[in-house]
Amino acid sequence: MRRLAIFFAIVLFPFAQVHAQFVPPKGISAAQLALVINDEEANSVELGEYYRKAHGIPAANIVHVQIANRPRKLAAEEFEALKTKIDAKLGADVQAVLMLWTAPYAVECNSITAAYTLGLDSALCAKSCAPSKPSAYYNAASTRPYSELKMRLSMLLPTENVGASKALIDRVVASANPPPAASAYFLQTSDVARSSRARFFPRSMTVPQHNLTVKTLQADSIEQVSDIMIYQTGLSSVAKLNTLKFLPGALADHLTSFGGDLLGEGQMSSLRWLEAGATASYGTVSEPCNHWQKFPNSTVLLSQYLRGASAIEAYWKSVAWPAQGLFIGDPLAAPYRR
Repeated sequence: MRRLAIFFAIVLFPFAQVHAQFVPPKGISAAQLALVINDEEANSVELGEYYRKAHGIPAANIVHVQIANRPRKLAAEEFEALKTKIDAKLGADVQAVLMLWTAPYAVECNSITAAYTLGLDSALCAKSCAPSKPSAYYNAASTRPYSELKMRLSMLLPTENVGASKALIDRVVASANPPPAASAYFLQTSDVARSSRARFFPRSMTVPQHNLTVKTLQADSIEQVSDIMIYQTGLSSVAKLNTLKFLPGALADHLTSFGGDLLGEGQMSSLRWLEAGATASYGTVSEPCNHWQKFPNSTVLLSQYLRGASAIEAYWKSVAWPAQGLFIGDPLAAPYRR
């Protein structure tokens, strides 16, 4: 109980402060983001060039690699060679990396984004339900993670559907700032095991400074809703996504074992969130059990996003043990950065 009280004091207090007037910190910008393009995949090449132009990524921040046959998982040796090639091309001011492909998305039992940012944790694979290494970036104040913590954040933008991914990018580039009236939905579902993070759901409230309403519900789904900025739930598959409208910059994820297995068929892939209109999402690539620390903490995610963090910063800051977690979407979405 004492540890839980300390957690609430550390994590919930910052969320309460979003009601106060403040100047959001400057976070990761297009000039600090590198794009990694797989020249073996036509979709990666096309989408990489589109992203570069849309967001104004400097030409010096473009890295070309060759990954044949779109493997879902890389061996440790293959990954280390890939990471070495990427890092050799990056300047010291690059704080984050966007990989433009759908697969590979795993390295052994780690996600490719976590393996790149934190280093590969092969020991975890002997017992993937065990606690993984904590992230120094969890709920951190840092706005320059590589310069300050030697962590280059990473995210993956899927290339399965080039048209849909271009539309996602367009929505972010054209989004209003500040955004229109929006809601953040947090659902405690009938699936008790997958509702392990519900204890950290913020209470229902309005945040007038940001024109946002927090709606914490006991329900298995929502439907016919058109104002979603955040949607977090816990189920192996989420119903009625086709009835929803996500606002530009929306973050959405479901706590389940294999959401990050993007091309798997056992549980709902995190790709479904992007297809439904969300801008970024998260899922694990190997069995994590239901440790809340391995999934985005709702209070931290909301607090960081409202403070002006970008999608990649808010999502990375919200996961305490991210080794198995895959971050996907457009990293530069920042609807509350002014």
